[in-house]
Amino acid sequence: MFKQLLSLMLIALMINTIGLQFAFANSKEDKQARFTEKVKANIEKLGIGEAARVKIKLRDKTKLEGFISAADQNSFTITNLKTGAPTIVAYSNVKSAKGRNLSTGAKIAIGVGIAAAVIIFLIYYIVVVEHDD
Repeated sequence: MFKQLLSLMLIALMINTIGLQFAFANSKEDKQARFTEKVKANIEKLGIGEAARVKIKLRDKTKLEGFISAADQNSFTITNLKTGAPTIVAYSNVKSAKGRNLSTGAKIAIGVGIAAAVIIFLIYYIVVVEHDD
């Protein structure tokens, strides 16, 4: 009986220790670091140039809108479309980021879709409209 009770206590102690490790692993600083890396990856994915449009909300509730004109290890630069004023933003200061920039694959797919629609229209026109005359 004593061995079973001791075994159960050791199992409970191990489960409690594992739970504490998860609690410490998900601390606020770790979450912030993961979010910062996610923002950095998204900015890199958007690229640089006037096609890389973004809307950023900072932790101090400032809103920025424009395009990404530069990016480095710790920060990136947003250039306002209307004024042309550049603003340097640290990745860690970003609260939310929304961007739009079509990837090369998406641009190709759109082009192929338009070309297919034109070809289908031409075939329809030739077969149906010209055939009725």
